[in-house]
Amino acid sequence: MNFSLADFHRRNRKKIIEEWVTRLNTEVGKEYPKRPREELFGTCTEAFEANLHVLANNDFSYINRFIDKITRMRLEAGFPLSDVQMAFELYRNIVIPLLSKETTIDEFCENIARVNGCLAYTIHRFSDHFQNMHEKEILEHNFRLEEEVRARTAELKESELKYKTLVEEINDGYFVIQDEVIVFANQAYCQMHGYTLDEVLGKNFKVFVEPESRKKVIDIYNKSLVKKGVPRSFEYLRLTKEGQSFLTEILAKTTRYENRVSSIGICRDITERVKMEQRVREAERMAYIGQITTSLSHEIRNPLSAVKMNLQILKKNPQLRGNDQRRIDISVREVIRLERILEELLDFARPLHLKLCSSNVNKILSSCVELLEMKFKEKGLSVLTSLGPRMPDVWADGEKLGQAFINLLLNAIEASQQDGEITVKSLYCPDGAGATVEIVIGDEGHGISEEHISDIFKPFVTTKSKGTGLGLSNVRRIVEAHGGSVEVGNRRPQGVSFRVSLPTGKDYGQDSRHR
Repeated sequence: MNFSLADFHRRNRKKIIEEWVTRLNTEVGKEYPKRPREELFGTCTEAFEANLHVLANNDFSYINRFIDKITRMRLEAGFPLSDVQMAFELYRNIVIPLLSKETTIDEFCENIARVNGCLAYTIHRFSDHFQNMHEKEILEHNFRLEEEVRARTAELKESELKYKTLVEEINDGYFVIQDEVIVFANQAYCQMHGYTLDEVLGKNFKVFVEPESRKKVIDIYNKSLVKKGVPRSFEYLRLTKEGQSFLTEILAKTTRYENRVSSIGICRDITERVKMEQRVREAERMAYIGQITTSLSHEIRNPLSAVKMNLQILKKNPQLRGNDQRRIDISVREVIRLERILEELLDFARPLHLKLCSSNVNKILSSCVELLEMKFKEKGLSVLTSLGPRMPDVWADGEKLGQAFINLLLNAIEASQQDGEITVKSLYCPDGAGATVEIVIGDEGHGISEEHISDIFKPFVTTKSKGTGLGLSNVRRIVEAHGGSVEVGNRRPQGVSFRVSLPTGKDYGQDSRHR
């Protein structure tokens, strides 16, 4: 009697499904063990029956419906594509040993080919479906980002109109100059420069201009006396009593005041406006990056998945030994590294979703240090932890904070030399309603040059030979989404220290969607 693949599945149905569920809980990623066992039994049973329809009847309708269902389930739950691909792959790993016991060599080869064909169809269709739905989510995010850019641009124009209104209706600095001497100034002008009114009146206007801007301002002032009646708007650096300089804009005009030729002007601090312009430009750049990432991810991920699957199949070939096996292992590791880089790009492009709850920072830090224990040992690094006692919980997404801390620890490991030391500290900084917890992670590496330290958190900026330059950018994004801040500085005598500050309140957590 010829071997029947359909009968084989019916005889081994319970055994295959039970082993499938068990291995999902122990061998595939972090998300499957979190799912209810009843759910896994249900999805494995549906997948088994769908495969049987393909193998027994060449009927793909059941597997197509199952792929549609499982794609929505796993995408909504935040599963990585590779984890679900591995879940499908388990079916082959379970069936092959059972087939080998019940078939001749010819029957085994024939039926393995059918199983491989079924699985290849399933994984390819699922990967395309998963990616298309993921791309749709990113495109929707890009659209929202573009709307925000347009809204902020409108706000910027409105802001520019407001500060050009009449003196009586604004709080900007108003002044009158005669023969280079200030003869009138409002209170706002005095406050902007940190002086009292008596200290301002009678002073040469150059006293309130940063030295590097004085030549520019004096040239404009002299030209305005020649060409009277024409308003002039320009930017310069004003100088305060404390010696600080700030970006300022002046709208000035030459006219007559108390029957004398005078220059009257309105000055306004534009520091925030410049920052807003930078944020608008950054938002536009991020929207563009998101579009590129969406396109590239589809073009790159599917070939990577095919390469990885075929390498894993080749690795099981008993004829490959020694250097051939090592070459396969190296290739698989490099494909996994490429998948990780692609995932970093997608994480950067997609919206950041926070699941906020009361979280203990010390526990998260301890868990991260324990998770990286083997990496510390590989370089002989010692980790000195000093976790503050009686630390209050913070309102945060513990998993996302852990991701940020792991990125900082990995950065410290890479920067450290063999047998170096890494410090991990936490402390509570009570300050009434502004109370915070602080986390400090430091290393004893070579430090960061002054020319790079200001750009260290910018996307795609890296001093490493390998890497995307998104690790620290994602750290800042996660921390700022929690209402916190992250700073970096060089240590003495050597090394780098990252300081993360998180609020203990809940005010920032009203909206759990962040970009």
